[in-house]
Amino acid sequence: MSINFSDLSRNMVIELDGQPWQIMDYERHKMQQRAPVTRIKMKNLISGAVVERTFQRYDTEFAVAEIDNRETQYLYTDGSYYYFLDQETFDQYELTKSQLGSTLDYLKENMMVEMVLYKGNSINVNLPIHVDLEVVDTPPAFRGDTAQGGNKPATLETGLRVNVPMFITPGTVVRVDTRTGQYTERVS
Repeated sequence: MSINFSDLSRNMVIELDGQPWQIMDYERHKMQQRAPVTRIKMKNLISGAVVERTFQRYDTEFAVAEIDNRETQYLYTDGSYYYFLDQETFDQYELTKSQLGSTLDYLKENMMVEMVLYKGNSINVNLPIHVDLEVVDTPPAFRGDTAQGGNKPATLETGLRVNVPMFITPGTVVRVDTRTGQYTERVS
């Protein structure tokens, strides 16, 4: 399916040069007696690269990418691949460490995630906005120790390090925002 610039929207996935690109931002400049310039900031869903491209034609058209999002459960890793199970068809998908990238900081076994499929091949996962993780290591808090705004570093069960309030102790489950990588609240 082909679309023009007026049909573009943020988070839409288009296909350029045979690869899927998610639109992060776009703008169109019209100058007097010249063709309009379309500037698009986009993220490659396969490599994760973020680029900005400029198109200088009246009739710029884009192809919508064949992206399918499936509800999957993260099962396990064998060291080189990470395995996910489709909840409807019971198909198994595998992704490498390089494909997942920083997503691994939030991924734990039996977690539900959204698998991103491009032309039937798994390319990445979309995490939920918030993830609950257990604190495995954090220094003790001392009374009056608020020189740094009342926060201290904590290591979570996936290896992710975040700043948490002074009252958090090892064994506490905290909620982390996957978009920013920051502590949001204590769960238990």
